[in-house]
Amino acid sequence: MTLSSAVLLLAVAPILVFAASALLTGLVLDRLRRHAVLDRPGPRSAHAVPTPRGGGIAVLLALYPAWLLAVPLAGAEDGLWIVLGAALPLVAISWLDDLRNLSPAVRLPVHVVAVAIGLAAAAAGEAPPVFQGLLPGWLDLLVTGILWLWFLNLFNFMDGIDAIAGAETVAIGAGVALLALVVWPLAGALPLAMPGLTLAAAAAGFLVWNRPPAKIFLGDVGSIPLGFLAGWLLIETARGGAWAAALILPAVFVADATWTIVVRLARGDNPLRAHAEHVYQRAVREVGRSHGQVVAFVSLANLVLIALAVAAERESERGMALVGAAAVVLLLARRLLRPLPRADALKEPEP
Repeated sequence: MTLSSAVLLLAVAPILVFAASALLTGLVLDRLRRHAVLDRPGPRSAHAVPTPRGGGIAVLLALYPAWLLAVPLAGAEDGLWIVLGAALPLVAISWLDDLRNLSPAVRLPVHVVAVAIGLAAAAAGEAPPVFQGLLPGWLDLLVTGILWLWFLNLFNFMDGIDAIAGAETVAIGAGVALLALVVWPLAGALPLAMPGLTLAAAAAGFLVWNRPPAKIFLGDVGSIPLGFLAGWLLIETARGGAWAAALILPAVFVADATWTIVVRLARGDNPLRAHAEHVYQRAVREVGRSHGQVVAFVSLANLVLIALAVAAERESERGMALVGAAAVVLLLARRLLRPLPRADALKEPEP
């Protein structure tokens, strides 16, 4: 691929995906309303009125053609096709979950199978190790699989207020793309830059409708497959040698979800039982911050993390970048949970 055609592809594909995602989300919203596929408020809900859920269908309808058509032009490995195929059972089981609220015992085996297929594709293609050769090959795959499985589920756990999962998807996709373009020559960057940019664009198109106050939610049909695909991007980033960046980019979601489950396990709570104890949820429910305020703080933190991820690829700055990422996450949690002045401690009215 020539330089001019590569630049054109990088410029045009995200614009088309953004427009398709925004348009399709509006169409899906209408269908969900007609069929009353609604997320009804409950004790743990952060919304006050029934809201259509399942908007992730539109995001995936916009994203899949881009990854199937544009990404191979960029030189992506054949394993991408297998990963996209492995995501389809996740789409199906997650859609059923949105409709019928399936138990974890039904959902989790499908998650495991999807991750196993993705790992099998990597093993068959003799992909570089995620842990940079520190672990035996079989253990590298096993630990990667466990982390991938955790990531796609924590992505779902963190999708609890307007726009937060969409904003995180934009940050991860854009961060991976920027990192690839900065660190590797253009020919080597395209296999990650193209899926990263189009993933970010698809999520951004959805945010047109999902920004506070949200008119539509991703639903499990969106958050689970998007977590799976974003996890694949991070794994490929680590395989390319940028392991520190792969840790830094999703640090907000990983830290909040992991810390929360550790605290709950230490307290003897059932980790499979639904709750509203994540930092971002407490910021809304206990502190009184609006959805928009929380997402703005998270997005600002993600911008800093993207810069740190790029800096981490200079070996002399890697340690400081990792320490800086930990500091960003801690400062974010502290800021979100800081009590508001009394005059500001009113939540935004829900529609």
